[in-house]
Parts: sequence; structure tokens; C-alpha cells
Amino acid sequence: MALSEVEVDRQIAQMKSFIEREAQEKVDEINAKAEEEFNIEKARLVQQEKLKIMSYYDRKEKQVELQRKIQRSNKLNQGRLSILKARDEELGAIMEDTKNRLAKMTENEAKYKTFLQLLVTQGLCRMLEKNVTLVCRKVDKGLVEKVLPDAIKKYKEISKKDCQVNISSSFLPAESAGGVELFAQEGRVRIQNTFESRLDLIGGQMLPEIRTELFGVNPNRKFSD
Repeated sequence: MALSEVEVDRQIAQMKSFIEREAQEKVDEINAKAEEEFNIEKARLVQQEKLKIMSYYDRKEKQVELQRKIQRSNKLNQGRLSILKARDEELGAIMEDTKNRLAKMTENEAKYKTFLQLLVTQGLCRMLEKNVTLVCRKVDKGLVEKVLPDAIKKYKEISKKDCQVNISSSFLPAESAGGVELFAQEGRVRIQNTFESRLDLIGGQMLPEIRTELFGVNPNRKFSD
């Protein structure tokens, strides 16, 4: 039985409605999936940027902490250097004061004469040379001429050797505290027996004791020298 035109139109309308409904459902499904994927990607990007920001500020925080440690270390080092400088200045002042006191000893001719003779004899014993040139302060030349024979005599008794000592026409600096220098073999052999050289030698040997006496025991120093 043939369908009437009304029934045909109604079926067509139903089919059209069905297709439109399915199409809408498909569109809704696609939109929902797209929305879900968008939200997932957005969350991923947000998390990624969040991690970047956290990593950036973490590096910054570490840099700031490192800078603080460096500044703290620099301040500690500066403090230590200041203390060491002050100690060195104190030791230098003590050595200078001792040098000045030694220089004043030369004002006592009898005491200085005895000491000068010992310095000459000691220098000759250290050299053990036959021909020696002696250098002294200009102001001490007369005194050296007086003690030289006895100094040579004492040297001969100790070493069983002979020697010839000439006083140089050149002199120690005027600011020298006193004492003598001895030369042999055209200056290749030199013995310093001035007050300054003796003070430097004794000061170097006694430096650990002087430090301890002035500043106490250093807990960070493993050795005493």
C-alpha cells in the first residue's frame, strides 16, 4: 500500500530529526573530548610552568645562600687577617724596641767591647778562612782595632788555624745597631754578625714562644714552629 504524502513527509521529518540528534550528540561528544583534552593540556602547561618557576626560585635561593656563605667567609677571613696583621705589627714593634735597646748597649764601651770581640771570634770560627775582610760601623772602627788582636788569638786557640783580618774601608750603614760582617774569597763567603742579624736569628727561633707568651696558645696551630 502506497504511503500518503503526509506519511512520507512525517517519516522524512523523523529521519531528519534522528540525523540531527545524532549529529548533535556527535558534536557534543567531540566538544566534550576537546574540552577534556584542552583541560588536560592546560593543566600540563600550568604544571610545567609552575615547575619552571619553582626551579628558578630554588636556584635563586641557593645562589643567595651561597652568596651569604661567601660573604660570611670573607668577613671571617678579613677578621683573621686583621688579627694577624695586628699581631705582626706587635711583634715588629717588639723587635724594633729590642733593636733600639741593643743599639743603646753600644754606649757602654766596656760591655760593647767584650761583645764585639765575641762576635768577631764567632764569625772567624764560622768562616775558617785564612784571609778575611771585616766590615763594621765607622764609629766602631777604633774599638774593632782594639779587640781584633784578642779575637784572632782566641780564634787560633779554638781552630788551631792562622788567619789574616783586614778592616774594610767600607762601613756598615750609620743606622746599623752594631756588630760586624765578615767576607772572604772576594765576597763569595759572607758571615753576618751584626746586632740585626743576631736579633733576626734569635727572633725567628723564639717566635713560637713569643707568640704564645703574647697571644696564648693557638688551638688551630698543629705545630709550634
